[in-house]
Amino acid sequence: MSGWHVVLLPIIVSCLLNAADTSSPPGKTDVHAPDLLTRPVGENWTSYNGDYSGTRYSSLSEINVANVGQLSAQWVFHAQNTNRLETTPLVVNGIMFLTAANDAFALDARTGRIVWHHTRPISNGLIDDASGHINRGVAIWHDRVYMETDNAHLLCLDARSGNQIWDIPYADWNKNYGATSAPLVVKDKILVGTSGGDDGVRGFIAAYDAQTGKLAWRFWTIPGPGEPGSNSWPGKMYLRGGGTTWMPGTYDPELNLIYWGTSNPSPDFNDDVRPGDDLYTDCLLALDPDTGKLKWHFQFTPHDLFDYDAVETPMLIDASYKGELRKLVVEANRNGYLYVLDRTNGKFLSATPFVEKLNWAKGIDSEGRPIRTDVRPTPSGMRVCPGYAGATNWYAPSYNASTHMVYFLALELCETYFSAPTPDFQEGKEYYSTGVKRIPGEPSYKSLLAYSLEPATLAWKYPQTGTGHSSGGTMTTASGLLFFADDAGSFEAVDGQTGKPLWHFTTGQSSSASPMTYAINGKQYVAVAAGSDIFSFTLP
Repeated sequence: MSGWHVVLLPIIVSCLLNAADTSSPPGKTDVHAPDLLTRPVGENWTSYNGDYSGTRYSSLSEINVANVGQLSAQWVFHAQNTNRLETTPLVVNGIMFLTAANDAFALDARTGRIVWHHTRPISNGLIDDASGHINRGVAIWHDRVYMETDNAHLLCLDARSGNQIWDIPYADWNKNYGATSAPLVVKDKILVGTSGGDDGVRGFIAAYDAQTGKLAWRFWTIPGPGEPGSNSWPGKMYLRGGGTTWMPGTYDPELNLIYWGTSNPSPDFNDDVRPGDDLYTDCLLALDPDTGKLKWHFQFTPHDLFDYDAVETPMLIDASYKGELRKLVVEANRNGYLYVLDRTNGKFLSATPFVEKLNWAKGIDSEGRPIRTDVRPTPSGMRVCPGYAGATNWYAPSYNASTHMVYFLALELCETYFSAPTPDFQEGKEYYSTGVKRIPGEPSYKSLLAYSLEPATLAWKYPQTGTGHSSGGTMTTASGLLFFADDAGSFEAVDGQTGKPLWHFTTGQSSSASPMTYAINGKQYVAVAAGSDIFSFTLP
């Protein structure tokens, strides 16, 4: 256990309250299956996307269209070990749990005061994404908190004190693995993935027993020799195929299926050693959470040459499609298309382009496969749209059943892609076949989009002021509000029906996180990370 320690403030949680606050203190953290199955979430925000559906929709409505203009900052918490938080906090019974690099914090969610702090040094020798020490949050099961570390360890902490219960290394970082995600709790298992898809690793999803930390199953996203889908991976290339799983999936308890996205194939930008579709990269996978068995897959970008990871949140939506109530899974994909699938079997239903700059494909055929153009990376360079950052990315979308709209941020950007011979793989070095460059004078900008699912049309568009470099996501509530981190260093609320701006707060920092909401004693709060700070807002 060397190299870490817990800072537990020598005060009782109830003493954290402001002197003027006579309401009851934060309660006990004990998250059971019914708590995780609650949909939509209300006073508690119990997992990364709120509930298992990935829709980031809350039943809270105290803050509404009429009064949102009165929102003000209640408290600000500063994390000293990072300058870029990507965490979505969880709140259970008045206690907020969040991560910053390899540290975990429990805060009084009314005041921002620290209850405990588990600290662990960042890891040396990491490369690429892992070297940024990004962490997007925790998972909670009963009175335990789980988090991934930058070098792909799964930690189990006591939710009451922050003391470490166990530490499981689930990938060998010396083989270029890292981790950036929040784990996902399903039943009595903790599901994790890795980053490193650009660095010559073999992606996987793994499930660990929540009590003991024992490995329950592991699904390799790159099939080995003789397995279905292995034709793209000659020789030992399956060991370097990418397809990492660096964002949490979603879960349908009725169908007992988890839905998890995979990243691009490796080596990036060059295909001379990976013929065919490169399964199961750029896919949505439907797995049995009890066994890890693959039930179906859908590949958004077969034989990807553009780094169009498919780890964007798969939203599980029950809605009318062509006059029939269907169990849908909806994903705004990095490749520039909004996809609607039947989540019972993976059947393709529709794909709608949502950016104007899109030249790698002419459209999507009736089976869901892209109709490719001749655009591809070349040694001298080729203009490709969308660019390397994608038409959208990992930052959270949301869906509001009352407006029947899907909300997400979209990026208009083209870049020049280059290719080169595939490098020899070396541990501790990136595995890119060259890369991309910005096009001089090529503008880039973000827009907040609202899409109606039936018919599949753009309902409204809210262009952003900025350069397109933010990574802020969205969250929506029963009052019809849509909260999001904009592209100009502000946190905003708009009318989800019309897109009309209603309120904003200037954080003075770029946001790389997605908002959430919670309530304590009937009082609603909204929180978001920006820069190295967590901001919490409420009504007077």
